[in-house]
Amino acid sequence: MMRRDWQAAADKFGELGWSYDRALMLSLLDDKPALVDAIEIARSLGADPLTKRVAEPMPELRLRVPQGPRGPRARTPAGLTARQLEVLTLIAEGLTNAEIAERLVLSPRTAEDHVAAVLMKLGATTRREAAKRASELRLVG
Repeated sequence: MMRRDWQAAADKFGELGWSYDRALMLSLLDDKPALVDAIEIARSLGADPLTKRVAEPMPELRLRVPQGPRGPRARTPAGLTARQLEVLTLIAEGLTNAEIAERLVLSPRTAEDHVAAVLMKLGATTRREAAKRASELRLVG
């Protein structure tokens, strides 16, 4: 950050699992993929002020602001789909990917993809962190 290398800072924050800080660093770039990534992260975290900050300069850069989620998904604090909420509940119960696949009648690979998406949207690096974050957000009982 001291070198004003926002991409490198974003990458380091990403390695640490600090999604909000990653999005904040990406928001300082005038790069379409970086800004789109930043806005998606901010939305997934429910960080409305950061979402607005990222979207603000996009029209000046001749970039279209991507549409956010609509319907029930828009009301989920972390931007999770209904299926991802099911998967998160099972993660919080301590189920493995194989057990989640069996319970939801999915292929193991599909269950793995859902788990990865849930972790990413919650800014968690472990299943335990995801369960804790879900509890904090009152997404699971």
